[in-house]
Amino acid sequence: MGISAAGEAMAAERVRAYVGLGANLGDAPHTLAAAVNTLHALPGVALHGVSRLYVTRPVGVTDQPDFHNAVVALDVPAGPDPETGALALLVALKAIEKAFGRQERRRWGPRELDLDLLVFGTHRINIDPAGVASRAGVPDPGDGTWLQVPHPSARDRLFVLAPLAELAPDLVPPGWERSVAAACTERVTIDGDQVARPVGTWQGRGWDLSP
Repeated sequence: MGISAAGEAMAAERVRAYVGLGANLGDAPHTLAAAVNTLHALPGVALHGVSRLYVTRPVGVTDQPDFHNAVVALDVPAGPDPETGALALLVALKAIEKAFGRQERRRWGPRELDLDLLVFGTHRINIDPAGVASRAGVPDPGDGTWLQVPHPSARDRLFVLAPLAELAPDLVPPGWERSVAAACTERVTIDGDQVARPVGTWQGRGWDLSP
């Protein structure tokens, strides 16, 4: 295989990534629909699946509006190594948040748009984005955030588990001892079934919110 052919093969390699979406300011369903379409339009990204839209109770800071949440499955460029590929996706997510008017507020506070990288293939990653930005060929996100994949809070959050279980019920993310579906069932017994309620289905470009 020649150099150009090898490069094309690397570029064609993809990883299944799961991204959580959330918002509770403005027209959240419209915002999340636009965010899904923006993710789909990223270079080299294929949209594999979109969960139902959920209304969820806020966690950590309760004196704020309920959130709308969903999860998307994306086939994304793998990159030359998992850390670089995951970092490139993280930078894209941060850029989308900014483009949608995301403002920095207190932790767990209201959000115009929140995009979380939940799972990146079968890889377990814990890196400082600034430490590998130059190697990744992408800009430093600039917020000092450590990238941890799978997302460290995902297994304890029903607003993540409920939509994720729709897309990948049998998935056992690296470091987990049970499947997403099993973790979701366990969480429902703890939090109750009203913490995350489905309110819409994805219809190609937006949410169908019909009763």
